[in-house]
Amino acid sequence: MCCWFFLRRMGPVLLLWLAVCLSGSWAVDKGNFKTCDQSAFCKRQRAMKPGESPYRALLETMELTNTRLTLQLINDNNKVRLLLELYRLQGNITRVKINELKPLKPRYEVPDVLIREPPTEPLSLLSQDENGVVLSLGAESQRVIVSARPFRLDIVEGRDVLMSLNSRGLLGFEHLRMRKDTFSYKVTSTVASVWDNIKRTAKEEEEKVEDGMWEETFKSHTDSKPSGPSAVSLDFSLPGVEHVYGIPEHADTLKLKTTDSGDPYRLYNLDVFQYELYNPMALYGAVPVMLSHNAQRTMGIFWLNAAETWVDISSNTAGKTVFGKMLDYVQGSSETPQTDVRWISESGIIDVFLMLGPTPRDVFSQYASLTGTQAFPPLASLGYHQCRWNYNDQEDVRSVDAGFDEHDIPYDFIWLDIEHTDGKRYFTWDPHKFASPKEMLQGLLDKKRKMVAIVDPHIKVDTNYKIHNEIRSRGFYVKNKDGGDYEGWCWPGSAGYPDFTRPDMRAWWASQFAYDQYEGAMENLYTWNDMNEPSVFNGPEVTMHKDAMHESWEHRDVHNLYGLYVHRATAEGLVERSGGVERPFVLTRAFFAGSQRYGAVWTGDNAAEWDHLKISIPMCLSLGLVGISFCGADVGGFFKSPSTELLVRWYQTGAYQPFFRAHAHLDTPRREPWLFGPENTALIREVIRQRYTFLPYWYQLFYLAYHTGEPVMRPLWVEYPQDPATFALDDEFLLGRDLLVHPVTEEGARGVTAYLPGKHEVWFDIHTFQKHNGGQNLYIPVTMSSIPVFQRGGSIIPRKLRVRRSSTCMEHDPYTLYVALDNQRTAEGELYIDDGHTFNYEKKELIHRKFSFANGVLSSVCVASSQRFSLPCSSSSDLDTKE
Repeated sequence: MCCWFFLRRMGPVLLLWLAVCLSGSWAVDKGNFKTCDQSAFCKRQRAMKPGESPYRALLETMELTNTRLTLQLINDNNKVRLLLELYRLQGNITRVKINELKPLKPRYEVPDVLIREPPTEPLSLLSQDENGVVLSLGAESQRVIVSARPFRLDIVEGRDVLMSLNSRGLLGFEHLRMRKDTFSYKVTSTVASVWDNIKRTAKEEEEKVEDGMWEETFKSHTDSKPSGPSAVSLDFSLPGVEHVYGIPEHADTLKLKTTDSGDPYRLYNLDVFQYELYNPMALYGAVPVMLSHNAQRTMGIFWLNAAETWVDISSNTAGKTVFGKMLDYVQGSSETPQTDVRWISESGIIDVFLMLGPTPRDVFSQYASLTGTQAFPPLASLGYHQCRWNYNDQEDVRSVDAGFDEHDIPYDFIWLDIEHTDGKRYFTWDPHKFASPKEMLQGLLDKKRKMVAIVDPHIKVDTNYKIHNEIRSRGFYVKNKDGGDYEGWCWPGSAGYPDFTRPDMRAWWASQFAYDQYEGAMENLYTWNDMNEPSVFNGPEVTMHKDAMHESWEHRDVHNLYGLYVHRATAEGLVERSGGVERPFVLTRAFFAGSQRYGAVWTGDNAAEWDHLKISIPMCLSLGLVGISFCGADVGGFFKSPSTELLVRWYQTGAYQPFFRAHAHLDTPRREPWLFGPENTALIREVIRQRYTFLPYWYQLFYLAYHTGEPVMRPLWVEYPQDPATFALDDEFLLGRDLLVHPVTEEGARGVTAYLPGKHEVWFDIHTFQKHNGGQNLYIPVTMSSIPVFQRGGSIIPRKLRVRRSSTCMEHDPYTLYVALDNQRTAEGELYIDDGHTFNYEKKELIHRKFSFANGVLSSVCVASSQRFSLPCSSSSDLDTKE
């Protein structure tokens, strides 16, 4: 690397320079959304009693090959047979699939989420008798025990049971069947007893109709349920576990709560504006992945099902106080903590991946091997984004852009919401307010800035609208139950919904982002997909009818996939328009497992309230745990108007979260950073500039997330897995391993208490360089300028201290290495550099160096060989430091 150096010492920290939504309503109407009791399949499945499983394994049907075990299960109540498939996958993952042995028609199996068919490893039979079979899982004496009566599956390591399936007997599988009034019965005197049984069964079916098995009404909407009941469910027991996480998206604590006294957590992508906090209601996205953790092991459960899903959680230690747990210990209680989880989905099959860890990093790697890693974003997208619904016209955009320069505040992206279009016709511009979009975009490009414009997936039904006409002529719209194009009400009025489950529809959609198709677009225009749950204002629960059709599949089967497909098609369009050269940036509101491969998400329509600021932390932490690192919340709150104190504190929090965007509702007063007086402008300017100084570190973390699946923003327990004090913390977080952030989220706060982990570690305040020992709760006095952030002793973090108007303007500016020494006076870290916007890093056009500081000497080596970039990278560089 061609470089010059400037070294200075500030206490123990070394600085090294290297030059190289509907307006009018402010609260969610919970009555628009179902509870479990109002969801017929959830109510039916939840009514099952533990310990009464009708399923047993037919061991005589077992077949074992080198790659899988198959075994039939029978329901002794109705004699319906299921097929169990069990696979041992590479990387310490076990896959379990359960389907009907002979379904009336195929049941939906989720495509396009797994990045490939997972590679298998050999299974071997250890023993078998009339009670069950024992199989070897290879490493660490892991075994699978399949018990026959009732059916149960245990995964064991040594003497420890890691996880049990159907140990509570709550496996449920509603087989597909003919509706009783679709065929007739012929009766003779010789089959009177059979007729009695048929009448009894028919009577039971008659009663069940009332439970919504064949038709279900919610408010004014009726779901015709042409396939009848088809729900699946399975319980999992986790001995020794008290803490489970994940299954976003919910506005709740990081540690998931037990659901015995209320509704289960719901996974069903819905448009819920100004959602309530601390409850299990469904929100915009659904990732059916749960992590369990204790001091000995981390594991994960990935339930691959895209239908409406509910997750029940119970624990034998729930509700016990710390004193109660201590009393159990003193009295010699032998009860082992255990968490029980039950997944319930409306349709599809059971397809579950058991990720057996044992470390947090192992689980991240295991999940990434299945669904892929976070897309590596353009560097500029890690800067600051300025948005509102809506910037009025081109002059408004020019004025806001100039305001950032006038007040010396950097930013990279300015955003346009739905009002920029010609009458909510996406891929168009308002001919009066945005008459010259290329002129506007060129003005931003001249300052090395960019724009994001919204493109939603509801298409205005208008015969004068090219996009609508092409989708209709190609037959690409989702169909209603009667075969016509499905139409619903959204921002444009009457709208059609493209069927993004179709590869040909996605390819066509992607082609519309080409510069010769999207009139006015330029290379610095990127995209925002909103309303892609999909949102249907006049639909049941503000979404699409479940009996709408995606070719041969009902919408109920694919619902949670819809947003992922929109996101994917849009990202592919941005890549294609550049000939495969440029990385895309696409923000989505709806998401599913695998959405991390296509861009960023945000937490939706929050409110300018202190509790909404607080909840942004566990919401983004939960997303990071299931692979989606590029997460943020609307800074300042989308609804309502923040006080100046709340706004400043939100900027301070958002600057240390992965996606950093301010956004506001149409009916709120303007909120640009300089509108709240010189003192507050200075505070906001300072924290945005702090964000820009850390861009090299952010970029490096995203590169590592792209390679490893590890979250950028992570809970403390990920790095300190044996420290119980970290297991439920969600008011502070780590960025990578080396930065600890405890935002100020209480109104009028004069101090915060941060937990600094690691009994033998040290932490340094990044502002004062004051040293603090780990393993303590540290009280920190705060003022309005305070953002408690600490760098771990033993780390080296790259920064850029010359902040300019945008990240691209800082491309060739010097880097500064902040070297924080541990108790052995050593430190290590990395620096990653590439061009910041293309896929050329895949061709090793990059610089990736590892730095080490020991014995007063800083040295660096290339992390990987064959690195090529415009700046040379030598094999090593040793530097003597001056005290």
